[in-house]
Amino acid sequence: MDTIVEQQPYEEKNEYGGFWVRFAAYLIDSIILGIPLTILSFIITVVFFGASGGFDAALTDPNYLEQDPADAGAVAFAGAYLVSLLFNFIVSFLYFAGLHASKWQATIGKNLLGLKVTDMDGNRISFGRALGRYLAMTFLSSIFLIGYIITAFTEKKQALHDLIARTVVVKK
Repeated sequence: MDTIVEQQPYEEKNEYGGFWVRFAAYLIDSIILGIPLTILSFIITVVFFGASGGFDAALTDPNYLEQDPADAGAVAFAGAYLVSLLFNFIVSFLYFAGLHASKWQATIGKNLLGLKVTDMDGNRISFGRALGRYLAMTFLSSIFLIGYIITAFTEKKQALHDLIARTVVVKK
C-alpha cells in the first residue's frame, strides 16, 4: 500500500531567524574576528608607521601634531591605517562570504545559535551571492541601522541585505 505524503513548501516548514538571535550571532562573529584583527591591525600600523620613523617623531616632538599634514610621518600613518582597513575588510568578507557559501551555510556565530543562510528555495548560496550579501550588509544595512531594523517588519525576517541578495536566515 503506497502512502502519499504531501510536501510543504519551503516557506512553511522553516522558522526564520529573528533580529535578536541574528544580532547575538553577529556579536559572536565580531568577537571572533575583532580580537585577532585588532592585534594584526596594531602590528600593521607599527610596521608601516614605525618604519617611517613616525613613532619617534610623535613621541619626542611636542609640535608633532601641529606639523603639515603632508609630513612624511602623517603620510606613513595614513598609509598604515589604509592598509589596516583594507586588510580588515578582506579578512571580514572572506570570513562572512566564505562561511555563508560553505557547506555549513553559516558563520561560527550563526552555527553556534542554530542558524543558516539559504536562498529563497532553501539551497546553499554561491560565493558570489554571499559576497553580494556581505557588501550590501556592509555598505547599505549599516546606514542608520535601517537595513537591520526592517527585519522586524518583513514576513521572512529579512534584513535589507537579505532582500537584495534574495536570501533568508533560517533555524536549522
